[in-house]
Amino acid sequence: MDLNLLVVLDALFDEGHVSRAAKRLGLSQPAASSALERCRQLFNDPLLERGKGMMRLTPKAESLRVPIKNLLADVNRVLDPPAVDLATLRKTIRIDMADYPSVVITGALHQALAESAPGIDLVVQSGQGSVEDVLDDLAKGTVDLAVSMFPKVDGSFRRHVLRKEHFVVMMRKGHPAAAAFDLEKWLTFPHLVVSGLGHSKVDLDETLAAHGRERRVGIVVPGYLMVPPLLARSDLIAMIPSLCVPKDAAGDFAVLEPPIPVDGFTLHLVWHGRRDQDPAVHHVATIIQGLLEGA
Repeated sequence: MDLNLLVVLDALFDEGHVSRAAKRLGLSQPAASSALERCRQLFNDPLLERGKGMMRLTPKAESLRVPIKNLLADVNRVLDPPAVDLATLRKTIRIDMADYPSVVITGALHQALAESAPGIDLVVQSGQGSVEDVLDDLAKGTVDLAVSMFPKVDGSFRRHVLRKEHFVVMMRKGHPAAAAFDLEKWLTFPHLVVSGLGHSKVDLDETLAAHGRERRVGIVVPGYLMVPPLLARSDLIAMIPSLCVPKDAAGDFAVLEPPIPVDGFTLHLVWHGRRDQDPAVHHVATIIQGLLEGA
């Protein structure tokens, strides 16, 4: 069997488009089409079928997608390619990362790459899927790195602890609840909740219920960038991860500890084991680790 066929098939599965796969591999479109036809004969399956705007993977193709990526990664490790000069890399790295922590690190990450590996481009995705969805994307190779809470992963993934985060309460300077802040004042005013999925009930509400209390949620927004301007012009109160507090917050906001114990969370960086020898993925992961571990 010609392993080059699997390289083409891997690109076809990722791109869902013959021309884009050919361009990615530096092949002509006829060569990519010919390789697809040979793979169809090899696996006795259409593999890719016409769909709207792109080709759709058959069930057989979906079942082959992860094993082929693993096989190609194993071959690459066996061949032990020489060290790559980061300055010469040309690659796009896809990162699944929610509004937090992307709002904190994306600018610094781009700057670090511009200086050390300017040919690496980034695609930061919204991070709206479940943990299982993100791990599935990592396994399929549609995502290279993921930053989120991953309580548990199996042995095919690499998980690195970035930081143990805690929550703080933020409101505008001069807010009537800021002086002698306590639980009663906290619950007197409407709260601002950040939820990409639009959930108004989050873990804090369960904590309050355990204390026999509840709060009024005045507004739910999809991202942390919206929090400071909303707080600055209202009596809303927000509880946010400590890293999401603006660096110049002292002049405009009161930042306080929650009046009851509130559990924090552990932020992880995860990638699939087949990417262990990928210099671009490793380099971006190292930068992310440095940015969040030292924050």
